[in-house]
Amino acid sequence: MEKLFIFDTTLRDGEQVPGCQLNTIEKIEVARSLESLGVDVIEAGFPVSSPGDFNSVVEISKAVTWPTICALTRAVQKDIDVAAEALKYAKKKRIHTGIGTSDYHIKYKFNSTQDEIIERAIATVKYAKKYVEDVEFYAEDAGRTSNEYLARVVQAVINAGATVVNIPDTTGYCLPTEYGEKIKYLVDHVDLKNAILSTHCHQDLGMATANTIMGVLNGARQVEVTINGIGERAGNTSLEEVVMAIRSHKELNIETNINTQKIYPISRTISNLMNMPIQPNKAIVGRNAFAHSSGIHQDGVLKNLSTYEIIDPKDVGIDDNAIVLTARSGRAALKNRLNLLKIEVNDLELAKVYQDFLELADKKKDITDEDVLILAGKETNGMHRIKLEYLQVISGIGIRNIANVGLDIAGEKFEASATGNGPVDAAIKAIKEIVRRQTTIQEFLIQAINKGSDDTGKVHMQIEYEGQIYYGFSANTDIVAASAEAYINAINKFVK
Repeated sequence: MEKLFIFDTTLRDGEQVPGCQLNTIEKIEVARSLESLGVDVIEAGFPVSSPGDFNSVVEISKAVTWPTICALTRAVQKDIDVAAEALKYAKKKRIHTGIGTSDYHIKYKFNSTQDEIIERAIATVKYAKKYVEDVEFYAEDAGRTSNEYLARVVQAVINAGATVVNIPDTTGYCLPTEYGEKIKYLVDHVDLKNAILSTHCHQDLGMATANTIMGVLNGARQVEVTINGIGERAGNTSLEEVVMAIRSHKELNIETNINTQKIYPISRTISNLMNMPIQPNKAIVGRNAFAHSSGIHQDGVLKNLSTYEIIDPKDVGIDDNAIVLTARSGRAALKNRLNLLKIEVNDLELAKVYQDFLELADKKKDITDEDVLILAGKETNGMHRIKLEYLQVISGIGIRNIANVGLDIAGEKFEASATGNGPVDAAIKAIKEIVRRQTTIQEFLIQAINKGSDDTGKVHMQIEYEGQIYYGFSANTDIVAASAEAYINAINKFVK
């Protein structure tokens, strides 16, 4: 098996997304998670860009052990000096330096010539080699650089001592065949010595993963990726997509060091820390990635998973697939849900419940376990054991956010108050004070139903309790109330 090196740039390219900046403590948390995941290289930041980035590279270098810590620079000596200083505590260190090589960059960005760019690239690599042995060179906008000139640049920097050469499709322009041919041209026309070619593809035209895989098939042995595919503009190549594509195609005889069962947990960590919800249909880690709503698909999956699943959800850290009940679901899916709810029905009873189910499913978007219980005549008081009696919130800028909550639990009244990082956090903490269950919110999504300041907001919440996942839903013109009700809706499913 050939080794494919995973270079993660979530903390550099991924963190450049507006509104997704992390503080140093959060970056250390992500770096440790990446180390546990098994990435080979962590691009920790661009040290010269800000004191915060410099400090983050320093602290990440101290916090992790076996991955190589990489710092980005331009082809500027001061950048390299600062990067080397930031990497002083790293056990394994790499400087990632480079310059634009396309005509767009040479003419309009640098007002230079091809020969001058090659001279500058050589000088930059040699300067970085004074500090570290492991130097990666990026040929920015390689995707729009002619293959002949790109080969000249790559050969020059390898001769100067570059250990890795990054071939970025910076603008996401290339077609997969075009990018694959570019990598193959370099393999065929450059004496790589012991250097590795690396991919770095962007998602502007939706082909980042396809381009990366084509690069690997044609000889690249490092891929530059981010968790959830976050990054500049439309994003970068998604780590989870590339890793699972390689894993699924064993005939490629390529392996990575990634512990795939940790993919889903780190995906959620990044989503929460960066406040970037994952689209439900996102490959591998989206909420619907292993969800089946079509009756034909559900019947097939219930008979044999391999009919419609090429990946076992457990392989990426998800407990199981999901049979989602909709108007398109068949009797097999409904019977499966009834069995999970410990309700046995004969064929005649199933036929009656199924007809009622179809009528409800045509009217209601989300069919819950509570709905199924009601259809089967099994509604219990326990389904609504906890009710929100009242919620009072004090919030604003420059004051403490406080929530006062009153709950009715099986007819008994309880009250609690809590402070939090915002009104929703305060409200949920107050509820936790009363119910006293150790839960973790895994997903928290708010959707507008209509438009306007008086809009109704729908809250979808996914919480974990004792290793199990429970879902809660609510809709309200008061988004804090909707959040509290969604949390209560979820805990009602396991509180006895």
